[in-house]
Amino acid sequence: MKNNKFLKIIAVVLLVITTAFVTRIITVRQVLSSNENFGKVIVLEKYLRENYLYNKDIKDENLEAGLLKGLVAGLADPYSQYLTSDEMKKLSETTTGKFQGIGVIISPDEDGTVTVISPIKGSPADRAGVESGDKILKINGKDFSAEKINEASKEMRGEKGTTVKILLLKKKNLKTKEVEIKREEIKIDSIIKNKIGDIGYIGITMFDEETGKDFVKALNELTKEGVKGIILDMRGNPGGVVDAAVEIGDAILPKSTFVTLKDNKGEIVQDYKLDDKYNDIKMVVLVNEGSASASEILSGAIRDLDRAKIIGKTTYGKGVVQNVISLPEGDGLKLTTSEYFTPKGKSINKIGIKPDIEIELPENIKGIGIDYMDTDTQLKKAIEIIKEK
Repeated sequence: MKNNKFLKIIAVVLLVITTAFVTRIITVRQVLSSNENFGKVIVLEKYLRENYLYNKDIKDENLEAGLLKGLVAGLADPYSQYLTSDEMKKLSETTTGKFQGIGVIISPDEDGTVTVISPIKGSPADRAGVESGDKILKINGKDFSAEKINEASKEMRGEKGTTVKILLLKKKNLKTKEVEIKREEIKIDSIIKNKIGDIGYIGITMFDEETGKDFVKALNELTKEGVKGIILDMRGNPGGVVDAAVEIGDAILPKSTFVTLKDNKGEIVQDYKLDDKYNDIKMVVLVNEGSASASEILSGAIRDLDRAKIIGKTTYGKGVVQNVISLPEGDGLKLTTSEYFTPKGKSINKIGIKPDIEIELPENIKGIGIDYMDTDTQLKKAIEIIKEK
């Protein structure tokens, strides 16, 4: 693989890839008063300050952020966005696969509670005895319900070394239990390695900075164990760092163009290439409507190069690329700057990758993957294809 570290971030999850600084608007009034074309905005700001019921709560920085967000929102592009400093920090945490907190995955439940899906293995929450199915009633003495799940997640995060108190309703005995947990840096595993008999299984949950390296390790281990084939499961994978997808492609695909990026002039701004060394073990790929961006790039290359059968449902169809630039005070801009094309020059934006074998999941299925093999019809078909001679 050509080792080009000019990162392109193309998914729901993104990474800051440059620190090019842009002249920044300091205050709403300062920028508007210098240009007569902003007369309406100046009048509007004046009216807000004089007539808004809670005008004492108006803060210049909030008006500024609102103005900048509105400016980018005027593009009507769902992927372009002005980011506050807090949003930039969260973005960076997501794409590195690391954050500081207690390491618990939560979800709103139908009963209106914040429910633990699972603690991350080996995390502070796991060691404190937090278990799947436990209900989180209070965090640091504050009540949280399902509609406040984002606030609950934010309350549990924090600097490593600090502590958080959580009141749980235990699933096992329906008794309340308060635990005090010290926050740490948490690493989310984007690679799930397993075996189904003599068939290897690798799930990719997202593409972060470590995903490529972790995938190659899992692939090599399964190959050495003598598996007859690999099921590559990218269902529900929203994408992430393109370089991770390129690294995976380089491990399983022959010499070729992997993906090409073109700008608004139709000019090539990046052409990712693969070398001629790869693992040619038999493979089947699983995708669905939740497979987006980087997972579609990898699926598209696998399809165009006839490397493996693709099973499941047509993917999401996000084929555009965003750059993220950092501004001087920690905020930033995420802007759609290019479109990507598969090895055969196909665009998948708003189209997606259509599987070779389309299979619906049962309506009452509770989950997908190895833990739900009895009802996961897509996984069953993948196993069937791998076993074919």
